[in-house]
Amino acid sequence: MNEFLENLAREAGERLLDYFKRIDQLAIDHKSERDLVTEADRALESFLVERILARYPDHSINGEESGRHAGSEMCWVIDPIDGTASFVHGQPYFSISIAVQEHGRTVSGCVYAPVMDELFLASRGSGATRNGQPIAVSGRGRLIDSMMATGFACIRSDLKRNNLPYFSALLPRLRDVRRYGSAALDLCYVACGRLEGFWELNLHDYDVAAGILILEEAGGLFTDFDGGSENIYAENLGTNRAIHKEVVQLFREVEIARGVS
Repeated sequence: MNEFLENLAREAGERLLDYFKRIDQLAIDHKSERDLVTEADRALESFLVERILARYPDHSINGEESGRHAGSEMCWVIDPIDGTASFVHGQPYFSISIAVQEHGRTVSGCVYAPVMDELFLASRGSGATRNGQPIAVSGRGRLIDSMMATGFACIRSDLKRNNLPYFSALLPRLRDVRRYGSAALDLCYVACGRLEGFWELNLHDYDVAAGILILEEAGGLFTDFDGGSENIYAENLGTNRAIHKEVVQLFREVEIARGVS
């Protein structure tokens, strides 16, 4: 399955690069005032669904643009362009994210960034790779030595609870923060040691399912803000494991200050 998964991601990436080269000619719609969707998102997802069902006709699919396609307990969770805003603005930080789940548990994951030609791949229990080479999280254990990434899906969704209090509390304690715009890539960058952590609010399974497995197989940890697993899509925290407890404690202090607990 991994060979098919990698070939599928690379073929989709070639198609996506063709769209990227003529981005000014593409039709662009709005899911909301800030949330974009392009004809490339829809066309690429249709391509992925067609290829997957041709190979595995009894599998189910959960796609960002087309929703759920019924099938067996094997489910493909796909985001054809994670980082559509970056894509639309001609920036390279977007990716194709594909996860394969069995009974709701991710068993394989692939994230491909076509502009950089970086393909991250993992199978449960078999480690994670970047372009075929094993990867591992960094060993940095102090926040001041750490680089983290974040995003603001909560603000795009006009949620009352947003990321700004966590950002304000964490930024002064870190070396710096990055904002790449693709949660899938952010998690892969933690997995290969370019970042020590990533956090965000209000993501979906298709945003992070593949990235979570890649991070975990590289030695990292992904939880909700409390350090548990009950709210991992509402609260997203992935780290190199070494800084995880300290970030959870800091987020707990933010919640106390907000009067939540």
